[in-house]
Amino acid sequence: MEMQTKDYDVAIIGGGAAGLSAAQALGRSRRSVVVIDAGEPRNAPAAAMHNFLSRDGMNPLELLKEGRGELVKYGVEVIKTRALDSRHSDAGFTITLGNGTEVSARRLILATGLKDQLPDIAGLAENWGNDVLHCPYCHGWEVKDLRLGVVDSAMAMHQSQMFTQWSNNVTLFKDPNKVLAAEELEQLEALGVEVVEAVVTAVLGEAGSVQGVELSDGTQREIDALVIMPNFDVDVSCVKSLGLVTQEHVSGLGRHVPVDDGGQTEVPGLWLAGNVANPMAQVIMAAADGLGMGLRVNADLMQEEFARKVAELRMKKAAV
Repeated sequence: MEMQTKDYDVAIIGGGAAGLSAAQALGRSRRSVVVIDAGEPRNAPAAAMHNFLSRDGMNPLELLKEGRGELVKYGVEVIKTRALDSRHSDAGFTITLGNGTEVSARRLILATGLKDQLPDIAGLAENWGNDVLHCPYCHGWEVKDLRLGVVDSAMAMHQSQMFTQWSNNVTLFKDPNKVLAAEELEQLEALGVEVVEAVVTAVLGEAGSVQGVELSDGTQREIDALVIMPNFDVDVSCVKSLGLVTQEHVSGLGRHVPVDDGGQTEVPGLWLAGNVANPMAQVIMAAADGLGMGLRVNADLMQEEFARKVAELRMKKAAV
């Protein structure tokens, strides 16, 4: 039996803040829209999100649930499955889905976000997003005045400095093989950051309640929260046939997909929104990017339709 393909104006791969915001803008513009979502948001481990006006402290999964509910009245369809691959033609895109079906669309928005690659430390993953964190603006208030440990990384110096704004009890666990410049040591001393020459090998305590860390020298230190720097990675396997290429982000923290100022890729009709293009965007920033993307893609479709109608009018006049 031949596979039936349903057609849309726009397909969006990824149902996070960016993807749902783009879908809402397009649905309100009376576009036919489908969101393809595997249900694996990056911030799922976190109990709450912050710096989102009127939604501060809200569980990120609850935000997405409410967002999907808002899309219903605009006729946006959400398919909970994985996008496996995509094909491109003059007519647009055809996306193969994990549920055995296909959808086609004139435009495609990729909003698949990032994957956090965590340091290989025992007990760390179980506390990720809560007592194990990386961003002071996302979680600094929740660990204010607590005993904070910083795992050594390329960003450890910066993180050690930053987190002193939230706590005066910050310890940097420095790799003994790594040498800090005299100026860096002076800065840490001035800020009251203790430097311990040992690598963190394990996080101690129950899941959701960090009590300390175990170190490579065999000792243990009591802390209340641990600061790390994950490596950011993007999964573009769902568009691998389109030749989309990732590259190292300028921050050195992982990979992303380069786009122009409007979020458009080198593939005609393929746009990117949210963390897949900007690894540093917090939830509210990803949502804003998705909104802007929806408006730009709608304008792009309108220009195509205007041109077609003008051509039809000219043909009609020429035939008279």
